[in-house]
Parts: sequence; C-alpha cells; structure tokens
Amino acid sequence: MRSTKRPRTYVSRYLIAALTPVLRYSERRDAYVLRLVGRKHGPVLRVDRRRERAFDGVDRRRPAT
Repeated sequence: MRSTKRPRTYVSRYLIAALTPVLRYSERRDAYVLRLVGRKHGPVLRVDRRRERAFDGVDRRRPAT
C-alpha cells in the first residue's frame, strides 16, 4: 500500500465519458482509474463539479451590511 496518495486530477465529465473504455470507477477512491493497472499506476481522475453551475443564491459567508 502506498504511503502517499496519488493526486486527483479534475477533468470534465465529457472527457470521462470519452475515456470510459479504458477507465473504471473505484468506489474506494471515489474516482476513475485505468483498467488493469489503476491499482498501482496511472492517473486518478475525478469529475470536475466545481464549475458546473453558477451559484444564484444568497452568499451566507458574509453578513449583509
């Protein structure tokens, strides 16, 4: 077992869909890894959900003045 985790790389859901034949989803990592060698080698890909939609609500982090 690795002592350091492989960094997660955030990619678009379209790229994940295009690479589906060579990727598998790992529930343990909550990410996609290469089939056959993904357990120890290769990238760890996650869907980039950070920019999918704009936030339209009230920003509750700062008080309104």
